[in-house]
Amino acid sequence: MPAPISLLPLEPTDDATSVRDRLQFLRGRRVLLVSPEKGAALTRKLDLVLIQREAIRLAIRLAIVTHDPVVARHAAELDLSVFETVGSAQRAKWRRGRSKVFSGRETRPKDEPSAEDLAPLASRLRIEDISPVERRARTLIRIAIVLVLLLTVGAVTYFVAPSATVVILPQRETLEISVDITADPLIGQGQIDVEARVIPALTLRVEVEERATIETTGVRSLGTTPAVGSVVFINTTNQAVEIPQGTFVSTSAGTPIIFRTLQGARVAGEVGLQIEVPIEAVAESAGEIGNNLDAGMINTVIGGLSSQLEVRNLAPTYGGTSREVRVVTEADRSRLLDTLRQQLQARAYNEMVPRMGGDQVIIPETIRITEERGDWTTFDASVGEEANNLSLTMRAVIEATAVDMRLAQQIAYVQLSNGIPPGREIDINTVEYEQAGTVSVDEVGRVRFAMIGRAAVGSQIDAASLQGRLAGMTIDEARRYLITTLNLTEAAPPQITLTPDWFDQLPVVPMRITVLVGSG
Repeated sequence: MPAPISLLPLEPTDDATSVRDRLQFLRGRRVLLVSPEKGAALTRKLDLVLIQREAIRLAIRLAIVTHDPVVARHAAELDLSVFETVGSAQRAKWRRGRSKVFSGRETRPKDEPSAEDLAPLASRLRIEDISPVERRARTLIRIAIVLVLLLTVGAVTYFVAPSATVVILPQRETLEISVDITADPLIGQGQIDVEARVIPALTLRVEVEERATIETTGVRSLGTTPAVGSVVFINTTNQAVEIPQGTFVSTSAGTPIIFRTLQGARVAGEVGLQIEVPIEAVAESAGEIGNNLDAGMINTVIGGLSSQLEVRNLAPTYGGTSREVRVVTEADRSRLLDTLRQQLQARAYNEMVPRMGGDQVIIPETIRITEERGDWTTFDASVGEEANNLSLTMRAVIEATAVDMRLAQQIAYVQLSNGIPPGREIDINTVEYEQAGTVSVDEVGRVRFAMIGRAAVGSQIDAASLQGRLAGMTIDEARRYLITTLNLTEAAPPQITLTPDWFDQLPVVPMRITVLVGSG
């Protein structure tokens, strides 16, 4: 396992002595010297030699992270690994450095004379005698070569270096068509008649059984018991008043609740004298309606005694009852039958879906009950029978028609393509379809429905041709050409970007122009 790496950041003021002192604490490790981004450290080769020798003595393997070419060259001569980043140093394999220095040709002293300077002094070399004219000619040839090179570089820069990006947004409009499509179960699956707009249909058939329960709504009355209580008759005259049995009294608020006295009575002759008499509700007010009439609510005398007597109940009435039972009605049976038929169709749909292909869909309007039998329909109660709930168990045969919508969309796309104005094209990414209108089914099971197709349509743009026409134009000329020639969106003028941006002319090489057509 390699020794751990220790980072040793260097300062611009560090020298061989300070670095060697810091190495004393890193014995036996791999040490990565990190040169500073600004300034320079250890630029002398001798400094690295001394540091490398100290590292060998301490069993340290060195590597350097630096961007200084001088330091990197000295390190390479010492066979030290040089990296640009700490991360690359952690991933790479390090060299085993050496402490001895060998000088090569590339490291010879700057003041060492060249071969040309030593040529006149060489005893075995012949000194050429060059005339001034020939020397001038050679100079002109060199100048010409340099000019040709400069022209070549300039031409290459002019033709190859510049590039341009042109972004245009064609004006778009939405095209929509509606196609009447017939799905015929009598033609083979996969066949399609685009002209006649006919696609195959698949008839699905299942037998299902369901049970449903509803609350009954019929009511039958089994009789009522009148509420009872008592009232006090108050004499409003100075004469005695006879109160016959069966005298009627009632409430005065809302719908009157009428009671009758159960016995005769006589009030003595003096204003304010009173007598208490028992009462019960009459048949029209019998039942629970007569209960709980608070004190004072019975306050009206019905008949001729109303001018002689006042009446009040001092306590609430009580005892009135109404007994009713729920019974099955014919409307309950019809409602339950309709509910269960809907459940049967929903269950049939769930059982049919797994039988279809990936692009097939069931037309909901075609789900229908094709077979219903009396022995398949069982109610648990008859009409008029006492019951709070009514249940029905029913079995039926359900049929439905499935259509491959992909085929219907193909027909709609053909019609949509036929409606494109000249010079326009469909943006394929905006095409969408929608089933619309009323679905009809004839006696043989043919289904007719409407399919709507819509898409964005814009001008046709030939990018290759446009590159050739824009080549060499100035920015203003190119923008003017695009606006006057193409049908573009007014709110989004052409955008032209040149690289480098100090060029005022589009590249003369068409391939250096990139045309981007926006989708709007």
